[in-house]
Amino acid sequence: MAPPHRTCSSPATLLCIVLLGLQYVDALRSPPPRPNFLIIMADDLGIGDLGCYGNTSIRTPNIDRLAEDGVRLTQYLAAESVCTPSRAAFLTGRYPIRSGMTSGNGHRVLQWAAGAGGLPPKEITFARILQGQGYVTG
Repeated sequence: MAPPHRTCSSPATLLCIVLLGLQYVDALRSPPPRPNFLIIMADDLGIGDLGCYGNTSIRTPNIDRLAEDGVRLTQYLAAESVCTPSRAAFLTGRYPIRSGMTSGNGHRVLQWAAGAGGLPPKEITFARILQGQGYVTG
């Protein structure tokens, strides 16, 4: 005698099949969008100069609003005592001397190894890496 023919007609079985199908469809969706981020760098701006860090005498409502919804960085060490080499270090993740952006002449006048100024074209910045990941930078 042949075994009885079974069908999957129970509600629990049908529910499992539907849920597995929905999980498959969810996996086919596009990946979640990458987060947007904004980096603000300013000369001669101390951590206590912004409202989001506790200053009550200088009004910075737009920056405060951005900080409220985002991440605030609270520790940063300058790579040099002047802005250009420090910015170069921030953009490249390297010490300023490695990209020719130093202020080592004692007078704090920058000598540009890149000729007309700025980072040498061969330097890889985090903005260039982000462009490779689909971000728009500028």
